[in-house]
Amino acid sequence: MSEHLENLVAFNRSSFLNSENKFTTIGNGAIGGKAHGLSRVNQWLSSPDIKEKFPGIDIGIPAMTVIRTDVFDAFMKRNKLYDIALSGLPDDRIAHAFQKAALPMEILGDLRALIAQVHTPLAIRSSSMLEDAMDEPFAGIYGTKMTPNNQPEVTTRFNKLAEAIKYVYATTFFKAARDYMKATRHKTEDEKMAIIIQEVVGSRHGERYYPECSGVARSRNFYAFGNASPDDGIVSLALGLGKTVVDGGMVWSYSPAYPKADPPAGSVYDLMKTTQTDFWAVNMGSNLSYDPVKETEYMTHQHIEAAEEDKTLRWVASTLDAQSGRLIMGTGKSGARLLNFAPLLRLDDIPLNDLIKELLQTCNNIYQTAIEIEFAATFTPGEKPRFGFLQVRPMVVSNEEVDVNPGELHGEKVICSSASVLGNGLNEEIRDIVFMQPGSFNPATTQKIASDLDKINQPFIAEGIHYLLIGFGRWGTSDAWAGIPVTWGQISAAKVIVEAPLEGMNSELSQGSHFFHNVTSFRVFYFSVPYSGEFPINWEWLNSQEEISSTEHVKHVRLSRPLTIKVDGRSGKGVIIHNENT
Repeated sequence: MSEHLENLVAFNRSSFLNSENKFTTIGNGAIGGKAHGLSRVNQWLSSPDIKEKFPGIDIGIPAMTVIRTDVFDAFMKRNKLYDIALSGLPDDRIAHAFQKAALPMEILGDLRALIAQVHTPLAIRSSSMLEDAMDEPFAGIYGTKMTPNNQPEVTTRFNKLAEAIKYVYATTFFKAARDYMKATRHKTEDEKMAIIIQEVVGSRHGERYYPECSGVARSRNFYAFGNASPDDGIVSLALGLGKTVVDGGMVWSYSPAYPKADPPAGSVYDLMKTTQTDFWAVNMGSNLSYDPVKETEYMTHQHIEAAEEDKTLRWVASTLDAQSGRLIMGTGKSGARLLNFAPLLRLDDIPLNDLIKELLQTCNNIYQTAIEIEFAATFTPGEKPRFGFLQVRPMVVSNEEVDVNPGELHGEKVICSSASVLGNGLNEEIRDIVFMQPGSFNPATTQKIASDLDKINQPFIAEGIHYLLIGFGRWGTSDAWAGIPVTWGQISAAKVIVEAPLEGMNSELSQGSHFFHNVTSFRVFYFSVPYSGEFPINWEWLNSQEEISSTEHVKHVRLSRPLTIKVDGRSGKGVIIHNENT
């Protein structure tokens, strides 16, 4: 498949949703990494092959137009925004300055024509020049803004669209993006932003608009379980908008080679403890609080009881029968719901998993490397199921051969080991260890811990050195009670990350999250240590080392000799060994 973009069509003011060309552009310049990936896949999705294989599903990229990067250049220069953008001021100060600026007048007619035609929710997404690059994908670093776009007046809808575009432009210079940039070879001032304006896949249910299923599928699974192999890939599914998945929330993960196999769990009740309990939707109500510099301004976070009222759990839930202790597919009985997507994965009514496997294989062939895709699907009664392809990006997979024998996982000098490690290779350069002290840990303090880690991380970035990071729960989660809600930029100098065991806290890594994608792309070793006690962490030894700094919850120590860190990507085994005399 050609990588050239000659087939891109200029935006036509007379049609957006009803045109045969669902992928158009406004302005001149580049379309950015995210849009470029969609352009490549769109050529295949538009061919008869995929439609003939899956005639029962409406498959495609949701209608979209891309505002090219020359518009960004004009916006920045005409409004003289670079001084404040590169000032390092807080995000809200930068965002407010961008909101006061004017979009280039030459695109206003196209935007107004677009918004006059569309009355359903829109997603305004980033597509920077650096996004979705092979080695530095910037996954989840820039903003996305949803707008309900349901106001009766065209002018109101147009103003909300303009606010969203300016918000996404501003996120190019937010702290998370600046911190991430420091971990790369690039400079913030060199970045250029294109904007994707795209219809939201979903259906309206009262004051909520959302898809019944959103997900991320990866062609490489670093934590294969059961009969699955790493090359079988992994899929993470969630009810509602994809924010739950990419932010590291509770999702249902499975191998596309074995869609009927449950993830490892001691019992049905253990599965129930890890099920998704809330979801994101576009807020279609009238009681909205005006906040154009907030990403979730027009989004609502709801308990699944709301989806029960909407009758959208039919395809995504099973029910716990309290008397038998068994799961019953669907929602025909009353009882606690488990969002395991069994009606989609175990019945043949909608071949969702077969479609996902086809997409993974095709995108692998297009990119000639492991990839991940984002998608959303909706199942409106009386209509053909709809599958919206939202994004594709390459993964980084190391082929270096490193052997870790079972006997190496235990020993006097072992600080930490695990049989569930992400990554592959040997690191003998790290002398610094940053770790959370278990005695003082409290889930209510995780926001403060994230802030402490950010301050510790900055000198490492400035000096260009790396460290080992050890903490509890799930790193990079959006749920402060499930782990440490750090952004990637707050710990970007960590080259090895450990999820230490803590009773009562689920530290299962979300493989569909943007945080996870950045871990893999920067080739960070990621140790997931179970609470079983089979692989204890040597806390006593860690606390005896030379202290460089500490807070109430976090300690930084430095060793006289570098650690030896080995990860065997084939077996998933890894070990961290100190080389000190004591």
